[in-house]
Amino acid sequence: MKNVLELLERSAEQAPCHPAFFDDGRAVSYQTLMQEAQAIGSALLSLSAERKPVAILMEKSARCISAMFGILYCGAFYVVMDPDMPADRMEKIFRVLSPAAILAEQSCKEHLEYLAFAGPVYYYEDIVDTPVDHQGLSSIRARSIDTDAAYALFTSGSTGLPKGTVVCHRSILAYSQWVTGTFHIDSETIFGNQAPLYFSMSVLDIYGALRAGSSVCLIPRKLFAFPVRLLEYIRDCHINTIYWVPSALCLVTGWKALDYVQVPELRKILFAGEVMSVKHLNLWRSHLPDAYFANLYGPTEVTDICSFYEVNRYFNEGESIPIGRACDNCGLLVLTDEGREAGPDEEGELCVRGSFLAMGYYNDPEKTAKVFVQNPLNPHYPELIYKTGDLVRYNERGELLYIGRKDSQIKRMGYRIELGEIEAAADTLKDIKCCACIYDEKNGDLCLFYEGRAEEEPLRHALSRRLPHYMLPSRLFRLKCLPHNANGKIDRLALRKAYQKG
Repeated sequence: MKNVLELLERSAEQAPCHPAFFDDGRAVSYQTLMQEAQAIGSALLSLSAERKPVAILMEKSARCISAMFGILYCGAFYVVMDPDMPADRMEKIFRVLSPAAILAEQSCKEHLEYLAFAGPVYYYEDIVDTPVDHQGLSSIRARSIDTDAAYALFTSGSTGLPKGTVVCHRSILAYSQWVTGTFHIDSETIFGNQAPLYFSMSVLDIYGALRAGSSVCLIPRKLFAFPVRLLEYIRDCHINTIYWVPSALCLVTGWKALDYVQVPELRKILFAGEVMSVKHLNLWRSHLPDAYFANLYGPTEVTDICSFYEVNRYFNEGESIPIGRACDNCGLLVLTDEGREAGPDEEGELCVRGSFLAMGYYNDPEKTAKVFVQNPLNPHYPELIYKTGDLVRYNERGELLYIGRKDSQIKRMGYRIELGEIEAAADTLKDIKCCACIYDEKNGDLCLFYEGRAEEEPLRHALSRRLPHYMLPSRLFRLKCLPHNANGKIDRLALRKAYQKG
């Protein structure tokens, strides 16, 4: 198998009428999903966009899933964009990407006006009924190989420019095989999807389901503001498997929603993207004592996950939940700054090797070369590893523990954020002289310190036009003068200490 579309075609052949993806408005079977994707792919053949990016501007829905696979059918790779993304950030992504085309839906038409995109724009409604060009699609498939790109996901970048991580078919195939085998995903599985389709965690739901012939319920985002209604939705849709960021799980237990709504069919609870609160994990486990819980870890650059821990014991508050051990067919290295393997109980940077690795960053060879590097433990032949930037160590049980970040990149609300991108956005404002951003991990606060004339409310409004919601500073501090260290750099340690003192 060399193309992820083979997973779709196999499921459509084996269970054509089985529900594949459903949202609040419609459900599509595997047969319908394949037919829609082939129709869209046929309409896009005239682009001659093999191995080129096509941007998707659609709300999260079953229609968007059809669009993603349709782009793969024409030999291109997809880049899902958030229609609610600030115009400034979208323009930056398009500057890096230069897509061959945009595939949108009519309801997102107004978002295209500020992009000044000169290339072709296709609308889902206009092309979803295109007659399928089987010969043209077969010709594309015959030329494809497993290292062709399938998608690119854009994450935060330290220079203010987002990074587009390119993932190939081979990586998704390897990852989905691990997912279905490890978590016993089958045709009876009904995923309750929380992750946006432009977020790497959605890969598990989408391609795990595709490989196993499962069903995926795309839970409406608005329900995550109403925990009781959210659980009622899970119950009514017979969802039995969820893979959420801890923030979403903690929202449910924080509002004690499990005291009011029972979800007896929910049997698997997987989580990743940020540190899980032991207190909230224990609450979930007390309400669902027979359910399976697992803590997954991994950045976008390894498709989604490279290590996992099956929760098999009780944790006291204050303990760390391990990130466990390597996924099958995925190699983990814990390296010191000198490039040697860390010793027992010694901290080091987690590095990853194997088929899960992404291809690198789109149109950014410099950033790619900084983190996709030769394995220093192997001087004998070329072998790339990915440097995660995360510090880890093994505990006495041989389980990996997450310690923190080496640099200014942090994880918040399940998203990886470069503090430098927030600073770069603020620095563009005329009333900001200079600034620095720190992250209070304990309270989940992004704190922006700045010199300048900017008032708090106008500054918040200006930043909301430049940054997505999860990157907006929760606290703003105007200082007469930012502290500097002996090297002339802003003293972030002094800022952190001043903030902690209150």
